[in-house]
Amino acid sequence: MKVNQMAIINNVTRLLDSRKIKYAAYELPAEKLGALETAHLLGVDSANVFKTIVITREKPKKPLLVVVPGNSTVDLKLLASALNEKKVHLPTEREAEELTDLQAGGISPLALINKGFQVVIDSSAQNFKEIHVSGGQRGLNIKLSVVDLVKLTNGRFEKVSYPGV
Repeated sequence: MKVNQMAIINNVTRLLDSRKIKYAAYELPAEKLGALETAHLLGVDSANVFKTIVITREKPKKPLLVVVPGNSTVDLKLLASALNEKKVHLPTEREAEELTDLQAGGISPLALINKGFQVVIDSSAQNFKEIHVSGGQRGLNIKLSVVDLVKLTNGRFEKVSYPGV
């Protein structure tokens, strides 16, 4: 299977271009791929490909986006503690799609900027200069600097995952 570095244009790439943010876009197969499959296709370490997980809270507030390494799982207790919440929940894939208006496999914090989602990025991202995230649609992967991702999404770092899928 071939991965192309390319110039797919969508709302995410237009946003990055308009803010003059350096990034690389990669075209992947359009079916739903997990972060581990994406890492394999890109030939990069799975710890460098981050997946975006939608999380809901106990009290009816806007859901949040948690960005964790592809080879990790969100720790709901750590996350709740970091947010000063009693409990947080993992919605179903269908619920996540309804909450974001994006397809699973294409949910991206970059596609949901200014939509009111709080973004929490696993602190392990700080070990990298650049990471890979979804480009807001299936088949599009974006590599950009961690600093730019945090600035764009107004994200904050927290230790919220543990190794293992």
